[in-house]
Parts: sequence; structure tokens; C-alpha cells
Amino acid sequence: MRRLFAMLALGIIGCTNPSTPAGFVGYVTKHPYTMPARFYELQTGPTSTGLGWMLEVTNISVTPNTSTEEFVGPDAVLAKDNLRIEFRAHLLWKIDPENVKTFVEKYGETGENPLGSAYKNFIKEPFRTYTRDEVQKYDGLDIKDNIDAVGSAVQSRILKLTRGTPFTIISVVIGNIQYPQTVADSVANKLAATQVLEQTTVEIQTARARAQIREAEADGIAKAMDTINQKLTPLYVEYEAIQAQQKMVNSPNHTEVYIPVGPMGVPIVGTMKMGQQGKE
Repeated sequence: MRRLFAMLALGIIGCTNPSTPAGFVGYVTKHPYTMPARFYELQTGPTSTGLGWMLEVTNISVTPNTSTEEFVGPDAVLAKDNLRIEFRAHLLWKIDPENVKTFVEKYGETGENPLGSAYKNFIKEPFRTYTRDEVQKYDGLDIKDNIDAVGSAVQSRILKLTRGTPFTIISVVIGNIQYPQTVADSVANKLAATQVLEQTTVEIQTARARAQIREAEADGIAKAMDTINQKLTPLYVEYEAIQAQQKMVNSPNHTEVYIPVGPMGVPIVGTMKMGQQGKE
């Protein structure tokens, strides 16, 4: 009877109910006392195995993970023109839920961070190498204009590396490009000089346009003056004077004075002494 109770107590003590949270797939194993652990089943969270004897679970996240590699300081990359470039590369990836068993048995490690260990052992160094190779294909100042091309090239190489594995590559992003301070200052000064040059060009073009407008106005005035001078002959002026006098005569209130003029049209004026009329 004691042996029966002992076996029953031992069985109860060995019962477990491993659970798996949402966003994870559980790799469940059974651990008999006298035998090595063996695969039991996969379970997709949120769930649990239910009460079972000597069951354990390793939960693997199947949601996207972002791994960031820094190329700064001594790890900065020399561009094609030997300019030192500092930047960060981001890899977005996850584990295929259907291949969790393969991941655990072939790539994973036991511990609190099996994904981090697998990334470090299988992807990290190739990812850094591919990134460095692709950046070095461009001159330093051309890298910012080709970030998408660099990211696409690195992603293509990572996809080839992980083909047929539990790793699913989602995207590669190259960002936060940093140039040496002297280069950054030089670029800033060049941009400022370019803006000043553009502003000066606009002002010159505006001044030229205004000068052309003034020239056109002056040309129009000159042509108008030529036309007037051609039409203002002495006879025409005399005719206009007669027409003006006729209008004045027909006016109810007017005073008309006629004075003699010389041959040049200048009025003749003089003084006459009183008392000299009789003598003459």
C-alpha cells in the first residue's frame, strides 16, 4: 500500500500544465525520469497542454523582431572614395510558425532568449558583411541617394541565405547616415552658397526684365514723339489755333485780345510816352 501511495504521489508531483501566450508557438517536450527529453507537440498560444506528466515547453515568439547593427566608431565603413561613413542597419524578421520545431532543434538554444541566440549564431555576421559590402559600392556623398538600393541589395542576399530555414526576412532598412563633421560643414556651406547664387540669379533676371520693360516703354514714347513731330507742321498748328478761336467766339463768357507778333511768333511789346502823339 505504501508503494502505491508513493507512486501516486510521485505521479502527482510530476504533472505539469505548460502554457503558451499569444504571439508564441510552444515547443512541448516530455521528460521521463529515466529517459532523455523528447519532442511531444507544438501548441499555438494562447493555450496550454492541460495537465500532463513531466511536460515542459519552450515558447518561441513568432511576431516580427527588429535587430539593429551599428557601424560607428571603429566599425564605421569606408565608402568607395575612402570617406568614413557611420550608420545603422535594421533587419526586420520573424520565425515561421510552421517551422518552430525545426528552429528549436536546429537553430535555437535553451534559455531566456532563444531568438537572440539564433540571430547571433546564424544571421548577425552575414548581415553585417552584406551591409558593409553594399555600402562600399558607392561614394560617400552618394550613399544617401541610394539608401533604398543598398537596403534592397542586402535584403536580397539575406533572403538567399535564409531560404529553406525557419527565418522569415521582412525588410532591411539602412538609416541614420552620419558623415564626418568636416564633410557635413562643407556640404552645408555648399548648400548655402548655392542658395545665395540662386537668389542672385533671380534678382538679376528680375532686373533684366524690368530693364526690358523700361526699354519698351521708352521705345514706345520715342515712336509716339516721332509721330507727333511729323504731324505738327506749321499749317496744322495754325489750323488748330483757328479752331480754338472759333470755339472761344461761340462761348458766352470770353475776352479775346489780339496782339502783334514778330516773325518768330514772339509778341511785340513796347512803351509809348504820353504827349508824343501830337508832335508826330
